[in-house]
Amino acid sequence: MTPLHEIFHSRWHWISIIVLMLGVLPLSSLRDTQPPRAQAVYAHARLLFEHGQLVQSQQDAALGYSQFAVSSPQVASKLLLLQAQSMLYRGMSDDALHLLENYHPPSRYPEDQVEQLSIEAVAYIRRQQTSLADQKLAQAGELCSQRAYVACGEVLSARGISAVENGSFDQAHQYFLSTLAFAQVHNDKFLQATAALNLGWTELHVDHFDEAMDWSRMAYKLCNELGAQDLAERASGNLGWAYLRLGDTDRALDLFREARKNAEKLGNLREELRWLTTAGYTYQDLGNLERAGDSYQRALAIARQIDSKEDIVSTLEVLAYHSVSEGKLGEASSYADELAPLVRQSGTRLDDLDLMLARGEIAAARNRRAQAIALFKAVDADPESQTSMRLGAEHQLANLYEQEGDNASADRMYRRALTTFESARQQLKKDTSKLPFLANATPIYTDYIHFLIQRGNVGQALDVADHSRARTLAQGLGLLANERTFQPAALNIGGIAHKAGATLLFYWLGRSQSYLWAVTPTKTALFPLPSRGQLAALVQRYRSELLGPDGTLTSLQSDGAGLYNLLVAPAAALIPPGSSVVILSDGVLSELNFETLVVPGPHPHYWIEDATVSSAPSLYMLAAARPARDAGRKLLLLGNAISQDPDYPDLPQAATEMDRIEKHFAVADQTVLARLRANPSAYLDTRLQQYAYIHFVAHGVASLTDPLDSAIILSPDTDSERSFKLYAREIVQHPIHARLVTISSCYGGGTRSYAGEGLVGLSWAFLRAGAHNVIGALWEVSDDSTPQLMDTLYRQLEQGAPPAAALRQAKLALLHTPGTFHNPFYWAPFQLYTGL
Repeated sequence: MTPLHEIFHSRWHWISIIVLMLGVLPLSSLRDTQPPRAQAVYAHARLLFEHGQLVQSQQDAALGYSQFAVSSPQVASKLLLLQAQSMLYRGMSDDALHLLENYHPPSRYPEDQVEQLSIEAVAYIRRQQTSLADQKLAQAGELCSQRAYVACGEVLSARGISAVENGSFDQAHQYFLSTLAFAQVHNDKFLQATAALNLGWTELHVDHFDEAMDWSRMAYKLCNELGAQDLAERASGNLGWAYLRLGDTDRALDLFREARKNAEKLGNLREELRWLTTAGYTYQDLGNLERAGDSYQRALAIARQIDSKEDIVSTLEVLAYHSVSEGKLGEASSYADELAPLVRQSGTRLDDLDLMLARGEIAAARNRRAQAIALFKAVDADPESQTSMRLGAEHQLANLYEQEGDNASADRMYRRALTTFESARQQLKKDTSKLPFLANATPIYTDYIHFLIQRGNVGQALDVADHSRARTLAQGLGLLANERTFQPAALNIGGIAHKAGATLLFYWLGRSQSYLWAVTPTKTALFPLPSRGQLAALVQRYRSELLGPDGTLTSLQSDGAGLYNLLVAPAAALIPPGSSVVILSDGVLSELNFETLVVPGPHPHYWIEDATVSSAPSLYMLAAARPARDAGRKLLLLGNAISQDPDYPDLPQAATEMDRIEKHFAVADQTVLARLRANPSAYLDTRLQQYAYIHFVAHGVASLTDPLDSAIILSPDTDSERSFKLYAREIVQHPIHARLVTISSCYGGGTRSYAGEGLVGLSWAFLRAGAHNVIGALWEVSDDSTPQLMDTLYRQLEQGAPPAAALRQAKLALLHTPGTFHNPFYWAPFQLYTGL
């Protein structure tokens, strides 16, 4: 059965993380005629509202209204509207309408009339009573046509909300832009914050994730400056949605948890149920169905408690999907049956499409394929279907055609689904958005590759698998065009192996079946491997053993040999002794140094003793690789920085390592930047493209949440606003042509692996900048052994050895050294990544 996350994430319009800034008459206009105490009570209640203390704001406004209804009618009017506004923000639309039912602001308070009409319009929108909402907006618009009241900004915002509910996202975007402009003219920071928040939320509807994140970050900043806790909570939740849709589930879950916790603290039930539901989506993606179901049920209970029809529909939809994934088809049908009349009542096409998807899931699970195919086709063909809806429907159709044995239709639909994905991906502009996005298509790629292999199309399957690899890297280097269709290159894989002078080991990890392609200049062989989950458990256990400095060949033999037998032994006959091997890894395998695997037998030994092993991002990039420019042997050497942070103390052996490297280069070819001169500006402002070798001797820090925030720790810039960190996001913006970049620091390789891109961090950044080869570390490096290793590395390079062979000889020198340095902890963290 197809994973449901592509469909779950389609349900955007119900997550109405959208707010209406219901303005108030400025206090300056009240002070001349109203008692100071009434003004103070209103100002305090208003401040509570802006800070997100909605329960207390509602209570204080109600108390103030009863206290000043006679003595200060103008302030009392504002207090009543503030009470209704607090209710609306808490998701209590019915209560807000009931409160205002018999209230009619005097004609001398036209500002209050506009405000009341805006509150009622949004409440009716929430109740899906669009005709009544339109009436209220028309009345408010007539008043605003007579004069530009401050509260007219809310009318624009309410029209944007109405447009979203009708699926008119372009129109909504324009209304919210107008709201923002109105707020800026009136210097209304709170309205600016809500407009930015609404713009971010609207961009999410149309899969513009870069723009959504920009607007949401702007809103989050403004909200924090204002102390608007509830709006900041919504902005962080919007960011969570963007990360979720980009495939970054870990970061999304953190943001959803934070948002739910804050909503609960603030007493905002509607927001709490939203974040419970979105957290459920994320748990489902992570395979934790029990926690997902618990989140959905808690969200439904709150939706029923506040009688929010919109949210009841939404939570019933996700519960129907969830029940299918758990195999509870009767329960899923019950949810769908309960949904049907509610969806008809809502009149919203997106609700119809979601219900069709749910019924299609149920029919497919019951092997009612004709019914399921008809439903998925209808969703795919509907012009109002969102991208994620079409992607889910097309993936399901491909699976169903495959089950029926209609191979031609299955192949066509797999390719159509991947074209839909590529079209969505090309709308992304930033590497930080593109990097995690492939995770959304990985299940489709996996199913398509399995489909091709089952039909004997082994070479085509490899072309498809490689098409998903290193796309962000290759496009950033100008090797790939930004195509909106799925067109895998027909690779001459034997020719690529010949060009690389190596056996290529290409891995694909699937949820139930993984694969290894072994490629030589004359032969390609395919080998089945265990599932992704099984391999991940083995790799993580072995990594934990390697990270201890006391790990020996004897202690590592059991797990090291086990991984060798799974990952390398099937292709051993295609790897001549002493030859080169290029690993094209996938997923958790990116975190494994294959050289440490133990070759079993009468004389167990590490695989590094049999082969020269390096890593490459993709077959396509190997095919595009070209010789390094003739830059002679010019060296840029930075390090031995002056510490500005106790977390990064001085490296005792840094000077020694730099001295050993310098002696392998002519003085005229060296640019050495040490101590205060080793700062970020010194690197970024130099002519980097003249150097054949770039070497850093410094601390490194890897960011798990945002790998492009990984950094090399240098000295502070004395005459610049830059920090002492040289960030990966800065590195990628400064082109280089180095034959070899060496990051002699901890975690230079990175700590986070993205689907299709592998580990992303400092090494990836230098490849993205144009380096031909990069040496980075997979874990913490030893300050004691590294100078010796680097000395041997550069001696080998000086003698003409290629980077991969030079690094291998440096490692073998440590391995064969008496004492503790022969343990993998000391020589194995460094890995060579080959790029162009």
